[in-house]
Formats: sequence, structure tokens, C-alpha cells
Amino acid sequence: MEEYLYTVEEVAAILKVNKNTVYNLIRNGLLSALKLGRLKVTRATLLKFLKDFNGKDLSDLDNIKELNF
Repeated sequence: MEEYLYTVEEVAAILKVNKNTVYNLIRNGLLSALKLGRLKVTRATLLKFLKDFNGKDLSDLDNIKELNF
């Protein structure tokens, strides 16, 4: 798979959240990033994040739970 770098703004648009949420995910170690001028997230990292946290409630990053419906 070709590697691609996303900005925080692009990740926020993909996840349909605001930029602060992406910064919080990075700050809490749930989403890895690298700094090249500004923070960037690789496509592989974003796909792994989506796979690892699928079915989870991330509304409270200090208390991640399974989604219960």
C-alpha cells in the first residue's frame, strides 16, 4: 500500500470530528503522529486506529468502553 500522510485537519475530516478531538487522540497515545512542520498521520496508522477501536466508545478517552446497544 502506498504510504500517504494526512494532516490533523484531513484526519478530522475523515473521522468527521473536530481538530481538537484528533489532537486529544494523539495526546492520549491512541493515534500515533509524526511532526514534519505540523503533525501528520500516516494512512497505515489511521487504518490501524480504525481497526483497533472499531466498536468502542471514545467519547471519554480516559474511560474507553465497548459500545452497547
